Order: sequence, then structure tokens, then C-alpha cells
Amino acid sequence: MSIAIETATVKPRRAVLEMPEYHPPLAGRDVLRLDFNENTLAPSPLVMDRLKQITAEGLTKYPEREPVERKVAAHLGLEPAQVLLTNGVDEAIHLMCCAFLDEGDEALIATPSFFMYDVNIRMMTRGLVKVQADETLEFPFERVLAAISERTKLIIIPSPNNPTGATASRAQLLAVANAAPHAVLMADEAYFHFHGETVIGDTATTPNLIVARTFSKVYGLANLRIGLLAGNAELLKYLRKVSSPYNVNGVALDCLSVAIEDDAYITWYADQIRVGRERMMGGLDELGVSYFPSAANFVLMKIGPKHAELAAAMRRNGVLVRDRSADPGCDGYVRITIGVGDQVTRGLEALRASLNEIGWKRERVSESASQQVSGEREFE
Repeated sequence: MSIAIETATVKPRRAVLEMPEYHPPLAGRDVLRLDFNENTLAPSPLVMDRLKQITAEGLTKYPEREPVERKVAAHLGLEPAQVLLTNGVDEAIHLMCCAFLDEGDEALIATPSFFMYDVNIRMMTRGLVKVQADETLEFPFERVLAAISERTKLIIIPSPNNPTGATASRAQLLAVANAAPHAVLMADEAYFHFHGETVIGDTATTPNLIVARTFSKVYGLANLRIGLLAGNAELLKYLRKVSSPYNVNGVALDCLSVAIEDDAYITWYADQIRVGRERMMGGLDELGVSYFPSAANFVLMKIGPKHAELAAAMRRNGVLVRDRSADPGCDGYVRITIGVGDQVTRGLEALRASLNEIGWKRERVSESASQQVSGEREFE
């Protein structure tokens, strides 16, 4: 006699059902990685030496975050209470949303931007407000200011921005923070080292400003997952409260403590990327490929209808790039990461071969002024 087993009907929160899902295309990344904006070479040699010193007993201990936070704070010229280490900037975004957003609150972002902002905000509230950049892809400063309301509780602005490489100036960021004293502004400086302008020093005089940084890019620690939030010590108390005490693993903490000591390596790598970025943009000019002038370690290229064909051809030619056409306002755009030295040469060679393979021809650029896109609210 068989017994029927009823299928479970348990459902998650409505927000979880409605939020978008991120599926990173990570399979088969065994060729030149110019797709994910990672360090394409290696972390500091000091990191590799420290890894060799990790003991079996050391792996049995729970990680201690606070001693490394003190080192990082000193490195940044901040007090320890002003710094919280996180499991990458992904967790930093999650903690910001958990700490400061209730259902019914508004969170404001400018698009196109990092997809995980969308995911984490919508986990907490339906009040996601998106301000779309116009065809220039510049930061829509005036429309962001106009979109701030009394319900705005969180604003996230990356500078430089992913996927465009656009920047919001220090003056613009501070103006946004001052225009919304009832909200928290998170300035995402993941690509700071390739640009050089920061507002981390302004956290002392701007109480609603928090800066996010990552050690996945110039530091080359993407696999270890470590980032930080820095800002007003009172706000950081709330973020510590919603954070796990063991959110950053001990191997990452050990490696970070020596990585921040090697300023010479970080400066060298960032300089390599700046030089490579100029070479890449010069090469795109020669190929007739339009692009957005970038302040980050990548360049967004306008390919047009053959964007998917180009990404596939580049893989066949041994180089990975990222098709960004699904991003709002980026139809036809493909992003290429800047590597070091010969990697830039290889990227340009593969691009030239791939464009020829797919029969790409430069689109004619309209002489008419680009139509501005409305910054009206989208509640999702």
C-alpha cells in the first residue's frame, strides 16, 4: 500500500519571490580574463608569502576581524570605529540595505549600474527608485537630486561606475548627501585606485556619508572576498549589529594585513592599468569603435547589433569580454577589462580579428542631439 506524500507549499517572503536573480557567467574562464574587471595578474608577492605561513592549527580558529580593521583604519587615516570589514562589497551592499531600509522606504540608484544594488534593495523594499542616464551615459546628477523625496532612506552612487566607467565628482556626491540629510549615501569606490578621487576624507564632516571599498580589484584578492565600509562611527554601529562577527574568513584577514603594506605594488599595478587604458582607448579609435571614456579598469565599447557575436568571437580568439546589452541604456555595448602590458596587446589583437570575423562595420553616428531620458520614479 503506497502512501501519498504531499508536496511542500512553503513560500519565502514576497520580496524574495519578486527580486531579480544574478547568474554570473563564470564557466570556462581558462583564457585571458578581460570580462570581470579583476586584477589580471596577481596580488602583492607579500600575499603569496603570507599564504605559505598559514598553519593547520590556524585554520581551526575562528577569524578575528577587529585587529585587521585597526590596521586598515590606520592605513586610511581613520579611527577603528569608522571601519567595518565585509565579505566583499557584495556583503557591504547587503548590510547597508538591512540596516537602513524598511518596507515602504525608498532607495535611489542611477542606472545603468552594478546589478547587486537592485537585488539587495528589492529584498528589503518595493521602493526602488531608478534614475536612468541619458545616451551620454554620464552620471545624471540633476535628475538624482530631483528624485530625492522624504521617503528616501538610502542612495547608492558608484564612482567610477560599473559598467560605464563614468564618475560622479566629489562636489556632486557631497551635494547629494547634503540634499538628503535624512538618508544615507553610500559612495561605492570599488574602482577608486584607477581614478584617484575619493570622498573618504569627507566622512568626518558629512555624517550621512559611507564609503565602500573592495580589495578584489587592484589588490587582486577577489577569490578571498573582502571589502570594507568606512564612515560615521555611529552609523557603523548599526552595520556591525547586522553583520556576522565572523563574516570575513581568517585567510582573507591574514592576507589583507600584508597586502595593505605593499603600497609600491599597488601603485605599480594601478599605473599599469592607467597606461593600458589609454592604449586600449587609442586602439579602439584606430579600429573605429566608439566607447565611453573610462576612469576605471575597463572600457565600455559600442558594438551595436553584433554585440553577442563579438563576445563569442572574442572567446574563440582566446579573450573573454562581457556583453552588457541587458543593462538599461546599454543595448549593443560590450565591456572589456584592462590588463597589464602584453595583455592589452592581446586584447586589441583579438578584438581586431573578431571584428573582422563577424563582418562588423562602424555605425554612423547621428548628428542630432541625443534625447534626454526622463528621471521619473520606477517603483518595483
